[in-house]
Formats: sequence, C-alpha cells, structure tokens
Amino acid sequence: MMPLKKGSKVFIRTVTYHYTGEIERVTRSWIILKECTWIAESGRFSEALEKGTIAESEQMPGTVYVSRATIVDIAEWRHALPVPTQ
Repeated sequence: MMPLKKGSKVFIRTVTYHYTGEIERVTRSWIILKECTWIAESGRFSEALEKGTIAESEQMPGTVYVSRATIVDIAEWRHALPVPTQ
C-alpha cells in the first residue's frame, strides 16, 4: 500500500475530476495538495502513469483540498508534475 505522506507526488481520480500534485497534508476528510494540476484529459491512462504524459491540463492556483469521500483511486506519480497545456 502506498503511504499518503507529505511530499508524495500523486495522480488522484475522483468521481468528477482528476488531479496531480504533491501532498502537503492528509486529514481524516481531505488530501491537501500543493503544485496541483487539474487533468482535463489524461490521454491513455496507462501511458500517463507510465510515461508522465498528459494530453490537457490546467494549473490550480494555491492550495487544493480534495475530499477523500470523492476519491476513486490514487496512483503514485513518478514523474515531474505536469506543466499546464496551452
């Protein structure tokens, strides 16, 4: 099991959106991310996780709080965090 700890880079899929970011803090109800990017289109999901390529994304300003109740799954992100697409 991957520990959810400060400094871990993750790809989070929720029931509505997908995010990448670095975990700042984990609480009972929230995963707090810094350097968070909203993933509008991941492309082929396995390639995104394997190669770190994202088809379309937007930077989220500031700190982002992701509700743990909405999370479908979390994958370790082994790459540099995505740069927003233009």
